[in-house]
Amino acid sequence: AHLLFTLSDYRTLGTRIKCNPAIKKQADRDALRAAVDSGLIDVIATDHAPHLLSEKEGGASKAMSGMPMIQFSLVSMLQLVDEGVFTLETIVEKMCHAPAQIYRINERGYIREGYRADLVLVRPDAPWEVTADKVLSKCGWSPLEGHTFNWKVERTFANGHPVYSDGMVDDAYRGEELRFGE
Repeated sequence: AHLLFTLSDYRTLGTRIKCNPAIKKQADRDALRAAVDSGLIDVIATDHAPHLLSEKEGGASKAMSGMPMIQFSLVSMLQLVDEGVFTLETIVEKMCHAPAQIYRINERGYIREGYRADLVLVRPDAPWEVTADKVLSKCGWSPLEGHTFNWKVERTFANGHPVYSDGMVDDAYRGEELRFGE
């Protein structure tokens, strides 16, 4: 969220983008983007917080902090690639390779023989609009509603098993326990 929103977005989104630390000025967002690009920031991640809209009411002092962003994190970063903010290689490094390396997660983070096939198939030049009915999180909303992305997630695989395909989630499949340390 901090790589996307600025203080001016509070005018339209209000407490929907309330999070800790708070969304700040464009200069702060630009500094974060530069830190990612220079390698000062190692990982791009989201603190997915699927609060109900009713929990996001009550003004800055009462509204819960956080927002549901995991579903849209990859396509948001791919949008920044299209805008020239990051390279595709930077996104892969910061969202896949670096987390596996930093946490020493065995057989994850890369496409390699013997590794678990945790993959996302995305289609470029496939515009689609975020609407409440497309939000897969149980909270049923997104601060990105009304936004059009040009990249579309078509399929997601966990351990080589298709867990998302063409708008449908396979709720029956459960992932494998991560192993650390090698």
